[in-house]
Amino acid sequence: MTVGPGLSRRLGTGDAVVIGLGSMIGAGVFAAFAPAAQAAGAGLLIGLAIAAVVAWCNATASAQLAAQYPASGGTYVYGRERLGHWWGFLAGWGFVIGKTASCAAMALTFAAYAAPAGWQRPVAVAAVLALTATNYRGVTRTAGLTRVIVTVVLAALTVAVAAMLLGGGAGGTAPGNWAVEGGVLGVLQSAGLLFFAFAGYARIATMGEEVRDPARTIPRAVLLALGLTVVVYLVVAVSLLTTLGADGVAATAEPLAAAVAAGSWDWAGPVVRIGAATAALGALLALIAGVGRTSLAMGRQGDLPRYLAAVHPRFAVPHRAEVTVGLVVCLLVLTVDLRGAIGFSSFGVLLYYAVANAAAFTQDGPHRRFPRALQVLGLVGCLVLVATLPWQAVVGGTAVFAVGIAYRATRLRLASR
Repeated sequence: MTVGPGLSRRLGTGDAVVIGLGSMIGAGVFAAFAPAAQAAGAGLLIGLAIAAVVAWCNATASAQLAAQYPASGGTYVYGRERLGHWWGFLAGWGFVIGKTASCAAMALTFAAYAAPAGWQRPVAVAAVLALTATNYRGVTRTAGLTRVIVTVVLAALTVAVAAMLLGGGAGGTAPGNWAVEGGVLGVLQSAGLLFFAFAGYARIATMGEEVRDPARTIPRAVLLALGLTVVVYLVVAVSLLTTLGADGVAATAEPLAAAVAAGSWDWAGPVVRIGAATAALGALLALIAGVGRTSLAMGRQGDLPRYLAAVHPRFAVPHRAEVTVGLVVCLLVLTVDLRGAIGFSSFGVLLYYAVANAAAFTQDGPHRRFPRALQVLGLVGCLVLVATLPWQAVVGGTAVFAVGIAYRATRLRLASR
């Protein structure tokens, strides 16, 4: 049952693609390659290919479902409609919890590049409040700011790649620098870590209630945004390995900055840092919007407090949900060290997409746009990547899902009395 007024359909294909790019070409492109190289060496290229294939399968499932169910909430809605209320709840719970942690991680990443030591947490809180206020004013403002952010990040990445390939870097093509390490498990771990950076295409689907002509726009926007992101990530990965080699990429937490510093283009270093900070802002902006809309959908059904289901009468956004998300993220930024958030977030997101693939598998007739084999491959891929994540992420994610199950079971028991 829908509570209150609906959201406004204001986004076209270009806006939706930009929001997807802003979610995927975020801070991950500046940081995710280092842990991937630690796990697999130059095998991170294989991991990147695996992550891209799994993401592509998930994207086709999300696009097919979003065309049939163009409402806010993404896989939370799809799971409820196709598999049952419990499956929808598990997908929504995993998304909200995992992506709220990701919001804090992105805020701290921005502050690490933009603020001096001692000021990073206050600056991160300020960034969260500013972007929450931007989202509060309306989705067209979100899309407009994201367009500026994507332009800045792509320009910074272009400068970084040029500096690596043309600026006389370290020359990482020596024998051994391209060795694949860690075996099959290492490659799969690198795929799971790199998948974290791809997961932003879900943001387009979660905003399905605000897209014009969703049956046509959402599938096109999801696949376009993901395809462009794969190309960008491949170019950056090859440039990094060519400049630093696998060992050099694994040895630094800021591989792009290190690769640029290895060359003669000294002026490019600040450009990369500005790009990284801007990318983190873009990811944070889109994450707050996506978590807010999934919280709206769950609030409408009572799976989260119905207080979150309100839509602002003027700005047509889920204002209570977005403000609540912003406040929770600020609390996490001030109190929690989230350096391990990638593994935890990947756990929730991969299970979220496993539900999406299972839901899309059940579609037929005029709603089937892609072969079922893609959904089978996507489901298996998600489960395999979950199994290869660090054990801390698996244990922590399982515990959080247990809390969610207990919460919903208790609510249903009280409601039945």
